[in-house]
Amino acid sequence: MALLRKIWESISTRSSSNSGRHQLVLPESSTGAFDQLPIDVFMSILVCLGPKECARLSLVCRSWKSIVSDDRLWVFFLQNHQQESWESILFAETRLRLGHPLQTSYNQMCHLSYMHIYGQREQVTGSVIIDGGSGYCKFGWSKYSCPSGHLATFLEFGNVESPMYSRLRHFFTTIYGRMQVKPSAHPVVVSVPICHYDDSESAKASRRQLKEALYSVLFDMNVPAVCAINQATLALYAARRTSAIVVNIGFHVTSVLPILHGKVMRKVGVEVVGLGALNLTGFLRELMQRKNIDFESLYTIRTLKENLCYVASDYEAELSKDTVASFEVSGEGRFTLSEERFQTGEVLFQPRIAGVRAMGLHQAVALCIDHCDAAELTGDNDWFKTIILAGGSACLPGLAERLEIELCGLLSPSMFKGIKVVSPPYGANSAWFGAKLISNLSTFPETWCMTKKQFRRNSRRNLISSW
Repeated sequence: MALLRKIWESISTRSSSNSGRHQLVLPESSTGAFDQLPIDVFMSILVCLGPKECARLSLVCRSWKSIVSDDRLWVFFLQNHQQESWESILFAETRLRLGHPLQTSYNQMCHLSYMHIYGQREQVTGSVIIDGGSGYCKFGWSKYSCPSGHLATFLEFGNVESPMYSRLRHFFTTIYGRMQVKPSAHPVVVSVPICHYDDSESAKASRRQLKEALYSVLFDMNVPAVCAINQATLALYAARRTSAIVVNIGFHVTSVLPILHGKVMRKVGVEVVGLGALNLTGFLRELMQRKNIDFESLYTIRTLKENLCYVASDYEAELSKDTVASFEVSGEGRFTLSEERFQTGEVLFQPRIAGVRAMGLHQAVALCIDHCDAAELTGDNDWFKTIILAGGSACLPGLAERLEIELCGLLSPSMFKGIKVVSPPYGANSAWFGAKLISNLSTFPETWCMTKKQFRRNSRRNLISSW
């Protein structure tokens, strides 16, 4: 083993100018005819064989096992044989693999074998992912590269006057029907819409009631294991963070949530702004009506918002620019917009122009930052200086840059230092991809899911502590 490590070190550090053909020198007949091959050629052969054959070779003898167990070989396989990026895999397997409480240091995972991780990930059969959404739901298979379907969110699905259990049952039955999957066949990861924001007893009771209804419905449908996490936390994981302030621009409202080690810090203070994607869409519709631009449906407005609108870095300066642009909506023809393109997104910072009485997005974020700083939850206060944007409307070009500019004007220089605003890493599907990270973990579902037996035995305590 010592000799092998020296060989690996010499190969890793050799320069291209004086690199010779290094021989793989091992004890007599340790790898048979491969003993005399240059190490780079030898490893290239292993790479070509692939992970399954390399795993079989580890059973031949100690020498073969020591060679094919090298972490660098399996890092290569993880980089090239898995759907997620290597950065996302590394983040998930070091920070998320043990579930709650989350790992706070990479050093706690340094003993892991990447060969072992690869083997465990290959054995994970996959799960159903249902991103509840605040406007519409996205669902699909965890082994897919993106969601396979969309549906109305369960908060507005069916008759809103029906009992929650009945609506949820109808909702999940519809999704499983569209996916043509038996509920009993796979675990499910459900992203829960952010609601009941504060830390009051009534809000806790409402959150508990919603989550208990979710678990009850799914277990009554014989789902083997359920993982329910709020959307903001999943969007945070998709951005490869466990602590930050998440700004979730939902369908009806925008929420600003401080999250530390994967837990929403409601006692610190969650800020809620009374405007969301629906306000932006409605304001764009109003602007188009003022110019007598005809359209057939809100779908057209939403399509134009997603493809033409943006956030200006300087609103007043943008008014004097030529911002005309066109986009063709399938089945309705070509639409041309000008100042409407940036006036729509400006509602987030100046709600009054759309007739909304609410504070601006930058003001809500600055207030949340002040609360986090005053709370002094950790010795390192940099955790709340990363701002993660989430939600479909958070994908408007220029939003992250504008928010940074506005925060610079609101915060003191010392407080603003280190502030970074991150756009949604996977667009409107960020929460879905956060759920995908969890459901493809090498330790899934054991470390993240609740079984029916666990739910029945001690549901109240588990539900409160896990959400």
